Amino acid sequence: MTDEVINQPPPLTGGNAWRGDPLLIQLAERFSDPVRKDLDGLGKFVMTQEAQELARLANTDTPKLRTHDRQGRRLDLVEFHPAYHALMRRSVAGGLHSSVWENGDAEIGRRHQVRAARFYLTAELETGHLCPITMTSASLAALMASPKLFREWAPRVTTRKYDQTQKPPVQKAGLTLGMGMTEKQGGTDVRANTTRAERTGSGFYRLSGHKWFMSAPMSDAFLVLGQAPEGLSCFLVPRILGDGSGNGLRFQRLKDKLGNRSNASSEVEFVNAIGEMVGDPGAGVKTIMDMVTLTRLDCAIASSALMRAGLAEAVHHTRHRQVFGSNLIDQPLMQRVLADMALDVAAATALSFRLARSFDEAASDRGEAAFARAMTPVVKYWVCKIAPALLYEAMESLGGNGYVEEAPLARYYREAPVNAIWEGSGNVMALDVLRVLGRAPGLFEEVLTGIDRDLGTGGRGTIGVLKAAMQVATTDQGSARLLTEQLALSAAAAELRRLGAGRIADAFVETRLGGQWRTTYGMLDSRHDARMIIDTLYPPVT
Repeated sequence: MTDEVINQPPPLTGGNAWRGDPLLIQLAERFSDPVRKDLDGLGKFVMTQEAQELARLANTDTPKLRTHDRQGRRLDLVEFHPAYHALMRRSVAGGLHSSVWENGDAEIGRRHQVRAARFYLTAELETGHLCPITMTSASLAALMASPKLFREWAPRVTTRKYDQTQKPPVQKAGLTLGMGMTEKQGGTDVRANTTRAERTGSGFYRLSGHKWFMSAPMSDAFLVLGQAPEGLSCFLVPRILGDGSGNGLRFQRLKDKLGNRSNASSEVEFVNAIGEMVGDPGAGVKTIMDMVTLTRLDCAIASSALMRAGLAEAVHHTRHRQVFGSNLIDQPLMQRVLADMALDVAAATALSFRLARSFDEAASDRGEAAFARAMTPVVKYWVCKIAPALLYEAMESLGGNGYVEEAPLARYYREAPVNAIWEGSGNVMALDVLRVLGRAPGLFEEVLTGIDRDLGTGGRGTIGVLKAAMQVATTDQGSARLLTEQLALSAAAAELRRLGAGRIADAFVETRLGGQWRTTYGMLDSRHDARMIIDTLYPPVT
C-alpha cells in the first residue's frame, strides 16, 4: 500500500507553453500567421516529456574539460552530453542565434519582439544552452564595427545549422561566437585588463594573457578585450586556425557554478593567440557595448521566462494538491501569495517585451530610441533581480516537493542569479542609469513622457516622484538603486496599462507604486481579486 501515490499533481507536461500563456499571446497578437504558428509548435515542444528530459540530462551530465589526450598532446576540448547538443541544434534551427540579422518577411519590423517570444518559450525549458545562443547573436552587433569581418563571419553564423565538430571555421556548416572580457584582477573593471595584444605586421595581433570567465569555450571564435599599443581594444580570436591547429587558447579549468550547469564557463590562458582587431584601436569598450546591450535584453527575457515557468509549476501543484480538506489553491493565503507573484511575472514579462519593442522601433521613433538607451539597464536590473526571490517563493509553494532536484524548480532557482550578475551586476546597471542621466538627461524626459501617457490618471503623481528621484541622484550616487527600481516599476505599470490589463494593472499600480514597503509575497488585500488574477494569467488546463 505504501507504493500507492495519492494527492500528488500529475506531471506538468503535454500542454502548450504558448497557448497556456494569455499575456504572451497578447504581446504577439500583431505577429504574422507563420510566426504565430511557429510559436505554437515551439510551445508544444517545450511541454513535451522528451524536451523536459533533455533539459534534465543537460544539467545533470554536465560539461567536462579534456586538456590533453592520452599521449600528452593539448586538446583543450569540452565534452557535452548529447542532450545539450540536441537543445543547441533545435535553438539554432529556430534562428535564436541569428534571426534579428536576417531579412525574413514574416518578422519584418518586429524582429527583436519575435525573437524575444521564441527565446522566452525556450528559456522556460532550459536556459543554460541559451548562453552561447545569446552571445552569438549579440556578437554580430560588435562585428558591425568592422564591415570586413562582418561580411566574412555573418553568413556562416546565420546558416541556422548547428555544427559541433572541431574544425576550422571555414570548414564548418555553422558557427557560434563567444566572448572573453573579465579577468582575475578586474572583473567588471575591464580597463584593468592585462591581456596584451601585439601587432604581427600583417594586420593581425598576437594576444597573451588570461580571462577569468569565458563562457561557451567551444565557440568557434571569441570577442576578446586586450591592451593594444593604442589602449584597450576588441579582437576576434578564432579557437582553431585554418590548418586545424589550436590558436593558443589553453583552458585551465571549468567553473564549478551554482547554476547554469549545462553551459560550460572556463578560465583560459592566451598564448600568442592570433586575432583581428574589431572596431577602432583603443575603442574596445565602445565596440563591445553594442553586444552587451543585446545580451542585457536576453537576460531580462530569460529571467521573465524562468519566473513564468516556476510560477506555472506552483499554480499547477496547488490546483491538484489537497490540504485541510480542500485544494491548496482555494486557501485564501495561498491565493494571495500566488496572485502577488503573478503580478510581478506579468509586469516583468511586459516590461521585457516593451524593451524589445523599443529595439525594433528605435530607428524610426525618437521616443523608442530614448527608451532603448535609457531603460536597458533599468529593465535588466529589476527583472533579473526579482527572479531569485520569486522562484524561492514558488518553490515554497510546493514545499519539499519543490526543494528536491527531481523537480525543475530547483534548477530554475539555481539558474536565476546568473542573469543579475552576467553583463553587469545591480550596481553596474544603476551606475549606467546615472551615466545616461548625466550625459543625456533629455532621454529620460522622453521616457517619462511615455510613462505618463501610458499610465494615465491611475498613475497620477508617479512622474513627480521619478523627477524628484532623478534630482536626488544627480548629487547622491548612493541613491541610484532607488531611482532605478522606481523607473522599472513605473515603466512596468505603464506597459500593463497600455496593454489593457485592467484589474491586473490596477493591482500592480496600487501595490507597487503606492509606496508600501514590501519584502515578501502575499501582500495583496481583499480589494484585489486574487483568484481572478491567477486564473487569468495561468488559465486552468482543461
